Amino acid sequence: MNATDDKPSSCLRIVNIDDAQALCDIYNYYITNTLITFEEEPLSIEAMETRIRTISSRFPWLVWEAAGEILGYAYLNVWKARTAYRFSVEDSIYLKPGYEGRGMGRELLRMLLEQVKRLDIHTVIAGITLPNARSVGLHEGFGFTKIAQFNEIGFKFNRWLDVGYYELILP
Repeated sequence: MNATDDKPSSCLRIVNIDDAQALCDIYNYYITNTLITFEEEPLSIEAMETRIRTISSRFPWLVWEAAGEILGYAYLNVWKARTAYRFSVEDSIYLKPGYEGRGMGRELLRMLLEQVKRLDIHTVIAGITLPNARSVGLHEGFGFTKIAQFNEIGFKFNRWLDVGYYELILP
């Protein structure tokens, strides 16, 4: 399987702890090479294992796997820790570099939103470093609307960065 294949035969499944290394490989690329995440230090496998355990104990965490290789993942997590926010979550979606634009992100988000229907969730939030046309388009395609923009809220790679917040209110 390589990045030039059009549609990898694949499956969506629930994350497991053995996925930590592959998830680190994907996420650490974004930490060290992009402005997409505001984390600046690569995660250890142990840190990813802790995140998997903590997040997946409460919320869906999905993995896109093809031919035994993890090509992407998505999960929901707490929006804010205070109890009044308990009906709101934030989504995160990451694809292995080179696999963007093939519909995997769309399918991961679609399945996350299907999972939300089984939870007591009212609002899904997406925080997107701007500009990021792919992520904005993905979320707007599912009905998310932009509700806020924080200008120069983050600083990474010697640049001030803006973040747009998009929300989807569920019926």
